[in-house]
Amino acid sequence: MKVFLASILTLFIFQNAHSQNFKAELRKLNGQVEAAYKSKKLTANEYAKLKKERSAIELAIEKALADDILTPDEKNKIHSKIVRSRKRLAKYKTNREIY
Repeated sequence: MKVFLASILTLFIFQNAHSQNFKAELRKLNGQVEAAYKSKKLTANEYAKLKKERSAIELAIEKALADDILTPDEKNKIHSKIVRSRKRLAKYKTNREIY
């Protein structure tokens, strides 16, 4: 019984830690943006747009953590911004803007 409770507790701790690691996800996304820009898969304008979006995500994370409590609504909003930025990066890599 103790082993069962310990395993369930461990599962909840790891699940909770994984779901709230927004800063690590943002760092990973930023690394992908930098790599794509260095390999000339992004134009300067696309790069600037993604950097502006990254700063907006950072601001949302700071606002959410201001009271040290992340509500489910705040988590969902931050997660959707990160996912939207990932999709935009994938689109920019394949669909070039022409200026």
